[in-house]
Amino acid sequence: MKNKFLYSVILTALGLNLFFGAHVYYTSVQAAEKDPVYDNMELFSRVLQRVRDDYVDGDKLTYRDLIHGALKGMLNTLDPHSEFMDPNKFDELKKDTEGAFGGVGIVIGIRDNFLTVVAPMEDSPAFKAGILTGDRIIKIDGKTTEKYSMQDAVKKLRGDPGTDVNITTQRPSSGQVKDHKLTRAIIKVDTVKDIGSKREFPLGADRIGYVRLTQFNEPTADDLETALRKLEKQGMRGLVIDLRNNPGGLLDQAVKVCEKFVPARQLIVSTEGRLAQAKTEYRSHGNRQHPNYPLVVLVNGGSASASEIVAGCLQDLKRAVIVGDQTFGKGSVQSILPLQDGSALRLTTAKYYTPSHKVIHEHGIKPDVEISISQAEEEALAFKRTPGGMESLDTLDARKREFVEAVRDVQLERAMDLIKGICVFSQRANPDKKMAAR
Repeated sequence: MKNKFLYSVILTALGLNLFFGAHVYYTSVQAAEKDPVYDNMELFSRVLQRVRDDYVDGDKLTYRDLIHGALKGMLNTLDPHSEFMDPNKFDELKKDTEGAFGGVGIVIGIRDNFLTVVAPMEDSPAFKAGILTGDRIIKIDGKTTEKYSMQDAVKKLRGDPGTDVNITTQRPSSGQVKDHKLTRAIIKVDTVKDIGSKREFPLGADRIGYVRLTQFNEPTADDLETALRKLEKQGMRGLVIDLRNNPGGLLDQAVKVCEKFVPARQLIVSTEGRLAQAKTEYRSHGNRQHPNYPLVVLVNGGSASASEIVAGCLQDLKRAVIVGDQTFGKGSVQSILPLQDGSALRLTTAKYYTPSHKVIHEHGIKPDVEISISQAEEEALAFKRTPGGMESLDTLDARKREFVEAVRDVQLERAMDLIKGICVFSQRANPDKKMAAR
């Protein structure tokens, strides 16, 4: 009986395996029939040879030229961040990751088919020239950028420090077109600043702290730790973290910033793609925890990538209230895949997800409290933050000078009011705690 039962189980298992195997095979055959790889490869080969034989200047082309051109076109149709890099371009990328480079300090993206400024980097030539988030770069050195990829633009904007590049921008809100002559520089900036764009971190009368992260670079988490300790030593009871116009940077720094405010082993962000290795979770390592004081994070359309990871994490975990405008929506992961001839693919292989599994890419982070400011107000506030900006007000016409002096940062004001309200409510709900703190 036992043997019969065992044989029955084995035969059933084999039958199920055969059925499901046949189903998978049939499904894959159907897919292959709809999109036959060999037929399409044959088409590509025929076009390749026809161009090589019949094109008027075909004798000047090599098969390598044509293949590389085809690969560039193929990758460019995927998304703005994927790219085929020939050996020279791949070498440039490796040099960039090994050290500093000369540039104008603009983080760019493609929006509505226009080359668009995601955010100007603080203290950079572009920032000092008054270029703002959302500006469209319509010309570089007098040539239209209509058919430029993001990588083409980066190559044109970068160069040796001290050299000049001319760009023309168009501001969608006003239609204003403006020419800028920018002198390239080594882009090195302090990534953690106080309300006066310095590193002193004074505490206001209401004991509410403020830190502004301009981007996420190697020292960001350590510099933020220094700032927090200074503020906490002064008796800080609430904190505003300003991520407006922060274009992002290093993923590990975004994770380290989050883990200052969340419990150990807490999921901060995850990535998912088609391949198993693209699925990764990033959790808090349980670094030094800061007091559970009220936290507000300021964001806008120039907050991208790592900024969105921080905002999304703290919002999902209800650790912070997010205030401002919808963020940019850059939440994809690019992998560098070297090829045998020295070239490489930069391929989007995964997307970032918040702890509650909300996708960031092309969606961004929606604030809990939405407060918008006009392009003119944002420009005036950026002018105020520019080193020497207020001292140079006399160079402006009377009307603009009056506007800059009068403009208020209503997003920051609302953030401060929120923290005050949370503190008052907390003290009323916990009077014993209030007495103990005196």
